[in-house]
Amino acid sequence: MTNKKHAFLILIFSLCVFLTGCEKETPNSRWSMLKKVDPEPVVIYTESDEAGQKELVQGIKEETNTISSIYDVAVVKGKKDTLVAYKVKQMARFKMKSIEKELTEKLESKYPEEKFTVSSDFKIFLETMRLRDKIQDSEFSEEKADKRLKEIIKLNNELT
Repeated sequence: MTNKKHAFLILIFSLCVFLTGCEKETPNSRWSMLKKVDPEPVVIYTESDEAGQKELVQGIKEETNTISSIYDVAVVKGKKDTLVAYKVKQMARFKMKSIEKELTEKLESKYPEEKFTVSSDFKIFLETMRLRDKIQDSEFSEEKADKRLKEIIKLNNELT
């Protein structure tokens, strides 16, 4: 009887250690795939017109939210590139290509000076949320953030 109890306790302990070890997510990125998190847009480089840059990314987010099939948007603006990652409502997943095309055309016509990368991929959205969380950490430099943004954009281009 005691051997069964010991085996059961070891199993429970091992399971707890395993599950705790997998807990590497940050608070926002942890829930981003399960529910709407509605993150604030992020500007990596704010050395020049900071208010103008924040207004720009907020406008990009609002423009993206005008499409009824989209329910969650994460915008990150780097030095040269702007990443727009979004989630599409379940019933609209059949028209994802047309939604992406419509969004890209809408953003490029309204903001012709910006270089956009638009993605509805869950992995890109999750990586964008992780980058956003890291940017809020004061020890994460602008150069590292811009490098990570370029990696995410490269990953998006490889997926397509």
